Amino acid sequence: MYRVASASQYLVITGSGIDDIKIAKKAWVFPGQSCSVFDISPVNYTFEVMAMSAEKLPFILPAVFTIGPRSNDQESLHKYAKLISSHDKESNHMNELVKGVIEGETRVLAASMTMEEIFKGTKEFKKEVFGKVQLELNQFGLWIYNANVKQLVDVPGHEYFSYLGQKTQMEAANQAKIDVSEAKMKGEIGAKLREGQTLQNAAKIDAETRIISTQRQGQGQKEEIKVKTEVKVFENEREAEVAEANAELAMKKAKWAKDSQVAEVEARKAVALREAELQKEVEIMNAMTQKEKLKAEFLSKASVEYETKVQEANWELYRKQKAAEAILYEKEKEAEAQKATAEAALYARKQVADGELYAKQKEAEGLVALAQAQGTYIRTLLGALGNNYGALRDYLMINGGMYQEIAKINGEAVKGMQPKISIWTGAGGVGDGDGGDGQGGAMKEVAGVYKMLPPLFNTVHEQTGMLPPTWMGKITES
Repeated sequence: MYRVASASQYLVITGSGIDDIKIAKKAWVFPGQSCSVFDISPVNYTFEVMAMSAEKLPFILPAVFTIGPRSNDQESLHKYAKLISSHDKESNHMNELVKGVIEGETRVLAASMTMEEIFKGTKEFKKEVFGKVQLELNQFGLWIYNANVKQLVDVPGHEYFSYLGQKTQMEAANQAKIDVSEAKMKGEIGAKLREGQTLQNAAKIDAETRIISTQRQGQGQKEEIKVKTEVKVFENEREAEVAEANAELAMKKAKWAKDSQVAEVEARKAVALREAELQKEVEIMNAMTQKEKLKAEFLSKASVEYETKVQEANWELYRKQKAAEAILYEKEKEAEAQKATAEAALYARKQVADGELYAKQKEAEGLVALAQAQGTYIRTLLGALGNNYGALRDYLMINGGMYQEIAKINGEAVKGMQPKISIWTGAGGVGDGDGGDGQGGAMKEVAGVYKMLPPLFNTVHEQTGMLPPTWMGKITES
């Protein structure tokens, strides 16, 4: 049977001879095949999404989405035909599917933004929502043909947007009141200014003819004062540059110390400088007012005196400013030097402590190694002597020169004395063992040495309490 779909429809054919599905506008449907029709016209879905911002402030996002299958993409049509086409586009299933995707992406995005960011960047927020929703709908072969997000709405009990509107209205009303007050103030000031200018101009015209005649006399004095002032200013600038050069050298040596105290000092000095500037402005304004008045009353003399006072005041203010700046700079350098000195002392102490610690560690390691070596040496000797502690002690005393040291100490003790010396001989006397041959004479010497050992051992035992090794003999009690 030959089937033809309408303009907004497609045929879906499955069955014999078709591996998966076949989508076409018109086709032959053979026995063993099944054919169904699905509509691709988009459908409007209206929602009111409940979301919550990063500050946990809830709001409602009304939205209308026009969604349908993507007709110009074959892969999307296959996905839609396999997953969605069996359901009615206006059914509860489709409505819940689309609503779930939109609500999920909107809530996730809103939870990462503050309410202020959502409200000010509404356009970007909507664009981001559409993009994330489209990514999720792609897996179903659906396309957002149109989307309209309406104005954000407050949740009952959380009137954030209404309060925000009231805030904007109040700010506009307050600004309007401020503008009216400023306009009124400008009008009153302008009127007073015009009156003052009228009086000043009248007084100026009356006094100018008399001022010119005496102004020449004061001009020379003014120029002299001006030159002296400029010379003094130049000298102070040179002195400041020299001080700055000297301070720069100190600054390079103590560079890292200024952060600890400079902020507080700068704040105090900035306040002082600002007060001086404001005082200067006040004095200038007062002087200008006084000048006009004095011009009318005292003519050129008052003018000359006023100019002189202004120059003196300016010079005094300039001197105070430079002095304050020099004090501030000096305090900064002192703070930097103190910090650098403290850091250098700390580093030196740390290096000394590290050196002492390293020396102690190496000394301890040497003692441990020496003790281990001595332990190994003693264990080896003890094993070679058959675990005989007495033999080990005697060997260590002989090897360490203990007997020689004892003899030396005894010799020092009897030095200068006249001891009684005993000579031990054999039982046969001097001629004992004389056989007249060389062999007998050699054995005689050996026998004589051996006979000397018992009295020596007795003497050592009596003085030190130590016994000779068992392999050399035993001392018999007399």
